[in-house]
Amino acid sequence: MKQLLNRFISFFNVLESKIAFYPTLLAFLGFNFAFFMLYLENKGVSRYLIEHFPVLVVDNGDTAMTILSSLISGLISMVVFSFSMVMLLLSQASSNFSPRLLPGLISDKRHQVILGIYLFTILYCIFILFSIQPTGDQYQIPGFAVLLGILQTVVSIYAFIYFIHNISQSIQISNILQNIFKVAKRRLDELIDNEEQQFNDFPTTEDWAEYHSEKSGYLQNISFTNLVGICEAEGIQLHILPVKGIFVLSGIPLFRSSKELDKNTIKKILTNFNFSREELVSDNYTLAFKQITEIIVKAMSPGINDPGTAINGIDYMTELLALRMRKKDTSVIVRDDKTYIKLNTVSFEDLLHNIMASIRTYCKHDIILVQKLLLMFYYLEKQQTNEYSYSKTLRHEAENLLRDAKESIKNEDDIETAVNLAAKFNLQTEN
Repeated sequence: MKQLLNRFISFFNVLESKIAFYPTLLAFLGFNFAFFMLYLENKGVSRYLIEHFPVLVVDNGDTAMTILSSLISGLISMVVFSFSMVMLLLSQASSNFSPRLLPGLISDKRHQVILGIYLFTILYCIFILFSIQPTGDQYQIPGFAVLLGILQTVVSIYAFIYFIHNISQSIQISNILQNIFKVAKRRLDELIDNEEQQFNDFPTTEDWAEYHSEKSGYLQNISFTNLVGICEAEGIQLHILPVKGIFVLSGIPLFRSSKELDKNTIKKILTNFNFSREELVSDNYTLAFKQITEIIVKAMSPGINDPGTAINGIDYMTELLALRMRKKDTSVIVRDDKTYIKLNTVSFEDLLHNIMASIRTYCKHDIILVQKLLLMFYYLEKQQTNEYSYSKTLRHEAENLLRDAKESIKNEDDIETAVNLAAKFNLQTEN
């Protein structure tokens, strides 16, 4: 039962990120609501309203058909325009910033819900239109259902206005960076809050039995609750080898076990690893660093040359790095004061090196960005840290940046400015 639930949750998480998920769901609801209203019409809801509130009911067949036909045509035009705007947004975000942003923009629930409202109303109006009997008999006309179709169209118009406003905001780089930051911060806060203190007693795993992946894809989610239950039942400890969020190839080592496992237990363990063909920041906070880094690099590329965007990206990067410094490099899963699972994670040293290796290439020639990066290192060194080695890593990367800047910047005044700034926190400034 747990395996079935885990598979369902994994399938739902992947499905929810698709742009057609909420539109399809709401379209299905619109289809069913139309038949529900026709059922109420057969029960005499329009007859009752004509007798008591005639102003609310359309009682002319030709008028009702004309209204519904016009509503359907207008709504279809709105859907076409809205989808065109979504595609334009995705195209501009991909070309101007980074293709890695697309999954996050596609999974924006606001856009999906608005498109779903359009489809809900269109399908509702179509099936109500089919039910109209062109006999002129006022009791054969679903007058109240037509009124609801008009009201739903008004809601769709307001949804369209909000859609235009929201999509114009979504393409702004400041909002894109802010959304990436919020999701990554939420994920990092969860990891920091869930970290356990008892991790030193986990044994070395070099001689443990090693088992391989049977699937390929990004390691998106792991059901730790189920895995801990298996560890308790089998009396074992597990060491998960791939870093969460990386692409795992079929056949590479996936985990190690403190004991040899039978085929049934291996199968149960493997069902708790969920793979996906796309990356989401909500599942892997390191993707946020990749996305912001690519935005900075793209902004400083010769074809775009937008230092303002790069500075904004560095600001958000600084906040996330300060938060990451509060997290340990080692992660374990503990229950009842006993450690069951050890996880490999991206170390702070590797994370910072990967970030700076790309940024230095495109920003080392710009004194403004060099100063901004040096101030970032100065700020981070003053922050609360969970590992003493983090400070050493910061200073090493700052010295690399200063060294590259000296080689790329020819103006002596600019070099002196960078050297003086670096001297404030005692970096090695010699050539």
